[in-house]
Amino acid sequence: MRVVIIGCGRTGAMIAELLAGAGHEVTIIDVRTSAFNRLAATFKGSAVRADGTDEDALRRAEAEGADLFLALTEGDNRNIMAAQVALEALGIPNVYAKVNDPVRALAYAELGIGTICRTTMIANALLEAIGEKPTGEPSILAGRDHQQAGTPLFRPAGAPATAREG
Repeated sequence: MRVVIIGCGRTGAMIAELLAGAGHEVTIIDVRTSAFNRLAATFKGSAVRADGTDEDALRRAEAEGADLFLALTEGDNRNIMAAQVALEALGIPNVYAKVNDPVRALAYAELGIGTICRTTMIANALLEAIGEKPTGEPSILAGRDHQQAGTPLFRPAGAPATAREG
């Protein structure tokens, strides 16, 4: 499986290491070269300094044709922007963005972007750890099949809806 990860923070670096170690073809992208210091010298994937929200940069990093795209930076907006480019412009079928706001996580999942909500994940884990009932809200939401639906995630204000939107 070809995987592209945006953000070489603690989470991105760990996932990149684990997936590359499992034999997957991994490219991790970050705007800061120093972020790649988190990767072990034995990392078998590719590390690319680029802006993960820039379509041309993603194409140069050969993200097009990837099987999985994970946007794992610290910024919700940056993650959503990168995921939108991956889904709409590059046609990557499985796209997930880390989002801290549970309401936004649900909204973006309904628009086609899979989301990982760290807030819900931590709340549920803590509630379980202290013997309380978890929220019942999922931490990971798969986006609807955006490619099959054929609708853009965002339509410019005033633009007409297509026959498939509803």
